[in-house]
Amino acid sequence: MLDAVVVGAGPNGLTAAVELARRGLSVAVFEARDTVGGGARTEELTLPGFRHDPCSAAHPLGINSPAFRDMPLDRYGLEWLHAELPMAHPFPDGSAAVLSRSVAETAASFGPHDAGTYRRLVAPFLPKWDALARDFMALPLTTLPRDPLTLARFGLAGLPPSTWLMRRFRDDRARALFSGLVAHAIAPLDGLGTGAVGLVFALAGHARGWPVARGGSQSISDALTAYLKDLGGAVHTNYEIKRLDDLPPARAYIFDTSPTALARIAGLGSYYKRFRYGASVFKLDYALDGPVPWTAKEARSAGTVQVGPGSRDIAAALHAASREGRAPDKPFLITVQPSVMDPSRAPAGKHVFWAYGHVPSGWDGDLTDAVERQLERFAPGFRDRILARATAGPPELAARNANYVGGDIACGAVSGLQLLLRPKLSLSPYTTPHPAVFICSSASPPGPGVHGMSGHNAAKAVWRRIRAS
Repeated sequence: MLDAVVVGAGPNGLTAAVELARRGLSVAVFEARDTVGGGARTEELTLPGFRHDPCSAAHPLGINSPAFRDMPLDRYGLEWLHAELPMAHPFPDGSAAVLSRSVAETAASFGPHDAGTYRRLVAPFLPKWDALARDFMALPLTTLPRDPLTLARFGLAGLPPSTWLMRRFRDDRARALFSGLVAHAIAPLDGLGTGAVGLVFALAGHARGWPVARGGSQSISDALTAYLKDLGGAVHTNYEIKRLDDLPPARAYIFDTSPTALARIAGLGSYYKRFRYGASVFKLDYALDGPVPWTAKEARSAGTVQVGPGSRDIAAALHAASREGRAPDKPFLITVQPSVMDPSRAPAGKHVFWAYGHVPSGWDGDLTDAVERQLERFAPGFRDRILARATAGPPELAARNANYVGGDIACGAVSGLQLLLRPKLSLSPYTTPHPAVFICSSASPPGPGVHGMSGHNAAKAVWRRIRAS
C-alpha cells in the first residue's frame, strides 16, 4: 500500500507529492494527460520553433513561493529570467507607469502627486516581505504568524475593496496600474480583499520581480517532477481517474482537481455545492515577425504589459465579464512577451507573445478582433507582425484543463468570502468528509497562481493525519 496518491500533476499536485516524499513517504502521482504541468505547460501552439505557455507564463508568485524556495529546483533545470522591467502599463499618450524592482522608480512613474503616497503604502511591508508571504500563504490556523503586527497592518490595508485603497491616489496613472494588478484575480475591483491582491502583486514584483522560466513554464513542472523521482516518487501519465477504485490502495488521496471533479470521483455528493466558479478569459498566443511595436518605450523592455487606458476602463471590462455576463467591447488585456527575456522561445529575430481579455464563464464568442484593436491603440502596426495566432476561449481552456470549469483559470471565483475561505467555510480547508481524501488545487488556500503553496499546505495536513493514525 502506498502512503499517498496524488491525482493531477499540476504545480500543486507535484508540490504536495514532493513534500510528502521528502518526509519519507511512498508517493505516486496520476495525471490524465500525456505530460505533466497543469497550468504550467509549454507547447508549440502556432508554428514550429515558437514555444508558448498555454496558461501561466510570468511568475511573480513562483519566484516568491516559500515552497519553491525551499526546494533545490535549480539543480533540476529551473532558471528564472528577468526583463529590464517586471511590468509596464502604457497610456494613449505614449507614456507609461511601471512596476520596477525599485520602489522609487515605480513611484516616480506615477507623477509627483502620488509618488510619496505609493512609497508610504508599500514601505511598511517590503522589508518584511518574506515573513509576510509565509504568513498569508501558510496553512490556515495551524501556525502562529511570524510577524503578527505586520500581518495585521497588511490586513487593514488590503481587506477592504481595492477601490477604497485607490482613493489615496490623486491621479489615474497609479490607479490604472494598481487596477491592472487587481485584475489578475479576474474579479471586480470593488470586492472584499481585492486591495490585498494588488498589494501582493506589487510587493512580489519589488521583492524579486516578475520572471519567466527559461524554456517556458513547463520547466517548473519538469523540475518538480525530476525532484520527485529522485526522492523515490512515481509519476503516471495518460491515467484518467473516474472513481477512487481506479487508484491503487493508499493511506491518503490528494486531489489537484476542481472541487466538482473531486466530489464526483470520491462520491462526496453535494459537499461543494456552494463553491462558485468565476469569469473566464479569451487568450491569444502569437508568433511574431519581430517585437511588439509598443509606442511607450517602457513597454518594450517589460516582461508583462497591462493594456487598458485607465482605471475606469479596467473596472468596466471586469464588471462586464463578471457581473453583466457579456464580453467587454474594449477588453482590458494582460499580456506577456517571454522572448524579451528568453530568446530561445522563438527562432532568431522572432518573438512569442500572448494576451488575454476577460469574458463570462462559458462564453463561446470570438474576442480576437477586439483584442487586436486594443493592442493596435498602444502598439500601432502590431497586426503586421503576426505570423500565426492560436486562440482559446472558455470552451477550449476547459477542454485543455479539466480544472478550468467554464474556462475559469483561477479554479474558482476569487471574490467575496471565497477569496479568503475556499473551497468552503472550514477550519480545515484541505480535508473532506472522507478521512483519506484531501484537496490541494488552486481551489484551496492560498488560491490561484503557480506557487505550489496549496499543495505544500495540503501535504502538511496529510502528514498530520497519517502521523496521527
